Amino acid sequence: MAEKKSSANKVIVSCAITGSIHTPTMSDALPYRPEDIAAQAIGAAEAGAAILHLHARDPANGRPSGDPALFNRFLPTIKQSTNAVVNISTGGNFMMTIEERIAAAAAFSPEMCSLNMGSMNFALHPMDKYKQWKFDWEEPYLRASDEAIFRNTFRDIKRIAELLGGEHGVKFEHECYDVGHLYNLAYCLEAKWFQPPVFVQMVFGILGGIGAEMRNLMFMKETADHLFGDDYHWSVLGAGRMQMPFATQSAMMGGNLRVGLEDSLHIGRGQLAENSAQQVAKIRRIVEELGLQVATPDEARAIIGLKGADRVRF
Repeated sequence: MAEKKSSANKVIVSCAITGSIHTPTMSDALPYRPEDIAAQAIGAAEAGAAILHLHARDPANGRPSGDPALFNRFLPTIKQSTNAVVNISTGGNFMMTIEERIAAAAAFSPEMCSLNMGSMNFALHPMDKYKQWKFDWEEPYLRASDEAIFRNTFRDIKRIAELLGGEHGVKFEHECYDVGHLYNLAYCLEAKWFQPPVFVQMVFGILGGIGAEMRNLMFMKETADHLFGDDYHWSVLGAGRMQMPFATQSAMMGGNLRVGLEDSLHIGRGQLAENSAQQVAKIRRIVEELGLQVATPDEARAIIGLKGADRVRF
């Protein structure tokens, strides 16, 4: 099958600003105060990100939070300052309940939400390597991940699909951490929980999911082509040091990509990034050197089929 371009050589760049994986001790650049999350999101949009993937954190200590009140402290600022697509996480973290994870998306009805396509181990404990911590929650949070199961059952997926996809008209960033997650999504499409074309985010390098090896990227893409044909758009994120190589490979294969401090704290080997915008700017230079163009937010809306920024509730 010929490699499929997003639309006239346009590459959609998503940027994940803070996430729930890294902790404040790991990098001073990781934003957790609402004003810093907003500033980094706006900077990423100015650098070329069409989609902003957003989590919230407790501004007192940087702990991941699903509290809609915290989202409300940065969502309006981002919307007023950029035309970027806002994508609210429904993943939260492995310690949150489903109710906590979907609360912000249900409150604010964004254009996009992330949606994890299967339960899995989601292990962060190998990052427990610091002797001193900024906040007392960080070390036990990381250590607890070695016995945690990140829950995303079919019942959970259906509930989110009906609530956000139906009532709110949200389109999903279907996060697939392994080949089985692609088959889960195929089942959900057959059950008509989602309408094609879907937007598939292939995730590589999380301990508990598929490894960050290029042969796995080829296999995931081949499997997605087999399952979805022309009824999908696809994007790639590589965790940690594989962020830029996997993003570049995706662009060369006709796909889209995601960068941001949620996925990697670095801009190069041994060099912490100053912010997510720096990563966006780097991958944009690479994409343009390949003879491609990054999509604008409105081009991304048209490609994915989003409802538009005028229909959100923030």
